[in-house]
Amino acid sequence: MNKLFLSLLLLLSLQAISQKEIYFSEAKFKTGDQSEWKASNFDDSQWPFIKTGTRWEDQGYTRYDGYAWYRIKFILPSSLKQNAYWKDSLSFWLGKIDDVDETFLNGVKIGQTGSLPTDVGGYETQWDTYRIYNIPANSSNIYWDKENTIAIRVYDNTSGGGMFGSIPFVKMLTQSDELEVSISSNTAPPPNYNTSVENISAKMVEGIWAISIKDGAIDKIIRSTSKAVNISGLKKITEKINMAGIAGNKRIEIISSFKEKHTGDIKSKSVVTPYILTPPVSAMPRINSALVFGVRPNSPFIFKIAATGKKPLQYNAENLPEGLSLEKATGIITGKVSVKGNYNIKLNVSNQLGNATQDFQIKVGEELALTPPMGWNSWNCWGLTVDDEKVKSSAQAFIDKGLIDHGWSYINIDDGWQNPERTNAGEIIPNKKFGDIEALGSWLHNKGLKFGIYSSPGTKTCGGYTGSYQHELKDATTYAKWGVDYLKYDWCSYEDVFTKEKDTSLQAYQKPYQTMELALKAQSRDIVYSLCQYGMADVWKWGDSVNGNSWRTTGDIQDTWESVVSNGFDHPELFSYAKPGNWNDPDMLVVGKVGWSGTLHSTMLTPDEQYSHISLWCLLSSPLLIGCDVSKLDDFTLNLLTNDEVLAIDQDILGKQAQQKIKTKDVQIWVKSLADGSKAIGIFNMSNAYKVVRLNFSDIGLKGKYIIRDLWRQINVGVSQDKYESNIPPHGVSLIKLTGK
Repeated sequence: MNKLFLSLLLLLSLQAISQKEIYFSEAKFKTGDQSEWKASNFDDSQWPFIKTGTRWEDQGYTRYDGYAWYRIKFILPSSLKQNAYWKDSLSFWLGKIDDVDETFLNGVKIGQTGSLPTDVGGYETQWDTYRIYNIPANSSNIYWDKENTIAIRVYDNTSGGGMFGSIPFVKMLTQSDELEVSISSNTAPPPNYNTSVENISAKMVEGIWAISIKDGAIDKIIRSTSKAVNISGLKKITEKINMAGIAGNKRIEIISSFKEKHTGDIKSKSVVTPYILTPPVSAMPRINSALVFGVRPNSPFIFKIAATGKKPLQYNAENLPEGLSLEKATGIITGKVSVKGNYNIKLNVSNQLGNATQDFQIKVGEELALTPPMGWNSWNCWGLTVDDEKVKSSAQAFIDKGLIDHGWSYINIDDGWQNPERTNAGEIIPNKKFGDIEALGSWLHNKGLKFGIYSSPGTKTCGGYTGSYQHELKDATTYAKWGVDYLKYDWCSYEDVFTKEKDTSLQAYQKPYQTMELALKAQSRDIVYSLCQYGMADVWKWGDSVNGNSWRTTGDIQDTWESVVSNGFDHPELFSYAKPGNWNDPDMLVVGKVGWSGTLHSTMLTPDEQYSHISLWCLLSSPLLIGCDVSKLDDFTLNLLTNDEVLAIDQDILGKQAQQKIKTKDVQIWVKSLADGSKAIGIFNMSNAYKVVRLNFSDIGLKGKYIIRDLWRQINVGVSQDKYESNIPPHGVSLIKLTGK
């Protein structure tokens, strides 16, 4: 078999040529970094192949961080240009790349997204950005009808790395590529929707613009309009969408589509309108607190009885242990308990309409976080722009919008609060964005809320602020003085210490967390300990040995479906490591308005994806930390965060994490055992279309007759001894509870 034939086979295996695109499903791949790897004539024959649409960690390159290169060779037929209506530019669509890339065509750089560690200003991730690089079709760098080479230099900082999200391809740039179709709405009820088509090129574009409203559950267009339009270069046209007479809480899809006249190419955008499944909160009293709370002997105790119902409410607690007292008007229990033991309490909440009771146990011992922490963290909305006012605004919103009445309690400041310099005594202090941080802690406690803070075992935090390296005991002592109840401890610049010491043993990964553990344990205050090191060295196997109450299992989450899938669905093997006091943490919630800076946007997750996100995190017994600006919660997001039957799945005192029982291309089914003997089941549609899913109870090991309850709708939907069936929207969920009858 000659070299020419082998070369042809190689090229055919790398590309699938259609009329308009050339796809690249595989590439040659090598970890490391050498500048000659960008050259078209570099000999990569000894490099192994790798899939291009999947991160390298998912293909056997376990926990590899750093530089790596992809190389793709392909024939570029001149017919691609000749057959194109618009012949100006060649366009490379590379999907997403984790975290930063430099892309070369035949040795010449054609694009970069993100900043490499060696760039001016240093490393900046852009892992969640689609890479599209355009070059003139008459460029001498393009070899028409000959072999070309794309070389992609990738830098990955933490967690997953490489190309993902879609199969990369090359095509001629079309007029539709230069159009941006959008759909927007206001948030005031009822929402009004507008759609726009913007021409970002200098050329006139002609076509048909269609606007449709679809009921996806029955696959029916219930309203549509279309018209011929001409859009001048660099112009934008907008239409108001007629939503009159369409039910506000029904799942409706709006589709705005532009079909270009000359090529027939279509550019479209669709959105699913927010729809609320959960009924309004009853005026009758209901207690929503977790059934158990852990505290160490003689540590300050603070617990707010979470309860809903028409205000004012009257709170009572029978059999409180010596040292604790209840403020009956607010439901806040404070004090200290000196004697170890399990104390069984009877809670009662009443108003003019009736009363509710609940058994509650206080466990005085060494275990904290007996149910997953629920609260708010500043990072996903404010990033490094967090300040005292924003924290107080979020805390007040917890009260004003009733989140505190559904069990949400922690208010956690993430990165960005630290002063660059310590005191002469080596104590850490807040920067000018925060005034009296101890007073902030007291203010939160007086509201019945808990106070969380952030640091790193390195010299600097992720954002470049002061870390705790070699000041662990001083910092822990300061945190206790400030009234801190929760510490997120983020690996970040400890990587420099780790690299310098040249020790990659398990003990080296544990060392910084053991050091802070001892410092926290020396305090006379309980501080829930959250290990944030992205799953390195299988932290779930040893996190409890350093008294970690939770540990990140993944990299940072983003508000995309791919990110939710990667962080939440892709680690089913971890279920056995979750238990009371020790929780797997797939990162914070990305619903509502997020932004990681002072500029916020509505989450890019569809309403269906948000239902799936909350459902899965509750099934996983995950810490639930809201990442949005809670002062701007809309009705839909508030509904997501205040369904007490859904939240009870997360807070179940058995502490079991759901197991992935069924996984196909389109469906995943996760089952969680609950303390009362019932089962919580999430049936997830992973596909892009509505799907009728039938669950046979025998397929998940269940026998007998069960009452089936729809947890989002809070209604019983039947009794069955063999099956359950549901029509589930794209990327949506049916979350049910099966109780033996």
